[in-house]
Amino acid sequence: MIAATLAEIGAAIAGVLELRGVAVAETIVSGQVQTDSRLVESGAIFFAMSGEVTDGHLFAASAVENGAALLVVEHPLDLPVPQIVVEDALEALAALARYVVATVRSAGTLRIIGITGSNGKTTTKNMLRAVLSAQGPTVAPPGSFNNQVGAPLSMLSVDHDTRFLVIEMGASGIGDIARTVAIATPDISVVLKVGLAHAGEFGGIEATQRAKSEIVTELPSDAVAILNIDDERVAAMAEVTAARPVWFGLDARADVRADDLRATASGTSFTLSIGDVHRPVQLRILGEHHVMNALATLAVANELAVPLDEAITALESVRRAERWRMEVLSRRDGVVVINDAYNASPDSMSAALKTLAQIVEPGQRSIAVLGEMTALGEYANEEHDRIGRLVVRLNIHKLVVVGHGARHIHNAAGLEGSWDGESVLVETADEAYDLVSEDLRDGDVVLVKSSKSANLRFLGDRLGEVTE
Repeated sequence: MIAATLAEIGAAIAGVLELRGVAVAETIVSGQVQTDSRLVESGAIFFAMSGEVTDGHLFAASAVENGAALLVVEHPLDLPVPQIVVEDALEALAALARYVVATVRSAGTLRIIGITGSNGKTTTKNMLRAVLSAQGPTVAPPGSFNNQVGAPLSMLSVDHDTRFLVIEMGASGIGDIARTVAIATPDISVVLKVGLAHAGEFGGIEATQRAKSEIVTELPSDAVAILNIDDERVAAMAEVTAARPVWFGLDARADVRADDLRATASGTSFTLSIGDVHRPVQLRILGEHHVMNALATLAVANELAVPLDEAITALESVRRAERWRMEVLSRRDGVVVINDAYNASPDSMSAALKTLAQIVEPGQRSIAVLGEMTALGEYANEEHDRIGRLVVRLNIHKLVVVGHGARHIHNAAGLEGSWDGESVLVETADEAYDLVSEDLRDGDVVLVKSSKSANLRFLGDRLGEVTE
């Protein structure tokens, strides 16, 4: 975090400063901000969060032992370091992030990019980090740091040298993204897609659309809204923002467009068009659906005046979307495993299956190992059923369905009388491993896909002989 005095931090988060030891109000703190005492290092600021499962105050002593220089607490603790007492530590964390971002932004060099969408946020964030890091100091969250804790923590990593801050904005309900935007209003907002991911939590696709639109509704007229023209729910967001819309997609009307898409086991290629400029692009990331993420990235880069050829070179260097996201594992025996089991929605499941079907060459077999898609609410049975039927339409050679929650995939596939493939339902990942391993042969391409809670990502590692 940028250097600030205890008094400045206390004022920024509307807390009461209690000095302990030799500290005074003018004592400067500049360490990292943490909510996990295990990550605390010397000079850090530890926020003691009260949650449903545990209470961060119970770990404050451990944070002090690890070198915390300041505690932000909801009630005073008998510990020998300065403390700022606040009513709500989560609100205080947001307030501190707002203060830090505003302070750095006041110098006029920081540009903020916000990303949301039902799918593709983390991949697009990683692509942007690669492109923008080549232009100057860039802060982007690790993993999927996109919730009400992760997003402010990411923002608190900026300093006075930071040129670009990329914020991944996730949500579990109406108002979540609006709260993040209120902390750091983007100069550029990106909306990738509105789909059924977490539709059960939101209460339907219309509510999902309203929640995602919060990333553009409060933008000023000098901001930019980069919108997916191929998704009608995203395209409609141009009507609820004062920002200038920039369109990306496959539609001929898009400002940033892709043509001639081709997916292979080594990556995905397309022709990029921005106005009258055309360039070939070869992504190392597998799957045509990642072309949309690449287009959004290149649209941002274009708005930030990044030289196009430099942006493409950086984009082409990205080896994988993220750990367990369309991660290609090539075995010594010629089997290829695509481990895409970090999360799953109907859209991402469909895209992964289509990629599997596209990249299999004549003589190779395609095998799909699928688990449950969670957080779909009333749509769960219907969407799992639809995926089972899609497996058949794509002529996937073998289907292994894991777990009771995914059974409708198996049932639907079995009802398609025209299919010559095979579907097997098993209860555990261990059963799936034994079943698939016994049948694998040289040239097989295996897709492992599920929501994170199904834990099939570890099955994917086992099948791909990955031990990290």
